[in-house]
Amino acid sequence: MTAHASPLDFADSPLSRAFAQPLFLGLFLPVQAGGWSASALPRGTTWTYDYNRALTLKAEALGFELVFALAEWLGKGGYGGDIRYHDESLDAFITQAALAEATSRILLVSTLHVLYGPWHPLHLAKFGATLDHISGGRWGLNLVTGHRHREHRRFGQAPIEHDQRYRQADEFIRIVETLWQAHDNLDFHGDYYRLEEAYVSVKPRYGRPVLVNATGSSAGIDFAARHSDIVFTTSPGSAEIEDALAKLPDHLQRIKAAARSHGRQVRTLINPLVICRDSDAEAWEYHAAITAAGDPGALAGAAREASDAHAWRGHLPEQKYVGGNIQLVGSPETVVRDIIRLKEAGIDGLQLAFYDFAPELDYFGERVLPLLYQAGLRR
Repeated sequence: MTAHASPLDFADSPLSRAFAQPLFLGLFLPVQAGGWSASALPRGTTWTYDYNRALTLKAEALGFELVFALAEWLGKGGYGGDIRYHDESLDAFITQAALAEATSRILLVSTLHVLYGPWHPLHLAKFGATLDHISGGRWGLNLVTGHRHREHRRFGQAPIEHDQRYRQADEFIRIVETLWQAHDNLDFHGDYYRLEEAYVSVKPRYGRPVLVNATGSSAGIDFAARHSDIVFTTSPGSAEIEDALAKLPDHLQRIKAAARSHGRQVRTLINPLVICRDSDAEAWEYHAAITAAGDPGALAGAAREASDAHAWRGHLPEQKYVGGNIQLVGSPETVVRDIIRLKEAGIDGLQLAFYDFAPELDYFGERVLPLLYQAGLRR
């Protein structure tokens, strides 16, 4: 199978417009109970569709380029603890399909475990092409292989060895890309999938939908370098900004060099949890309150979901009460200073999260976004 057209081959594609920004912006939707913070400090954040729809419309109004939603398959009670962390959650694939009708400009990225259960490349090729048609080329796929052993077992499957997952995912997505652009029936007999006379009659508007991969391992980086437009990365250090900035440049250079070795370019995306107040002192006071109300039972539950993921390994337990790949804490000026440093380290985009999403997204739009324009990071 040969290389296929990318949305970047079309100057008017939503992805091309997003990448025209010096720093593209996304919102990491809280489609799961507790959002991204295992803390009991009171807030209005909720997993409901109406709440996430309102956040998405606000992000679109602010000029953000994309919104993400996660996918998890947990047992009753989610991760547990007093707050029953992630007990309730929406499906990312269905949520983004609904948001396609509610929005007009913003990219909508669904996280999907393509190796779980009965998923077949022909299913995804048809479903994805349909969402591309409905959204006007604004739907994207964050393809994940499933790093939690218990999630595989919930589908009646034995866990798949780490690097083998990426070999299987490579065959999966190559088939999907071929179906998206093929003009004839496809016969394919591979190591993991077989198709006979397979065809998808609705073709994506810009060659194919946007492809994203969240990874930190060698096998994952190689997969992303061959297929993805955006690599969703974590800090190879802790969530603390100075530690992250010390380790990110080499990590990001490794990702981009891997893409160049395949004759491609990728953009890097990271997920900051932003705590911004009028002063640094107020922001850190709020950070301390979130941490003090942290639910150790929720972290213990997360630890029981055995994982072989290479990302997050440098993150300290107490940092997970607040959440985020990294944490940006301070006044608007301090937050923008640290965003500039992330850009200088090689980060191309931010997938923002907040503790109390609705009011804090409003505050970000009012106080932080104008400073990003002034700094030349937004046009």
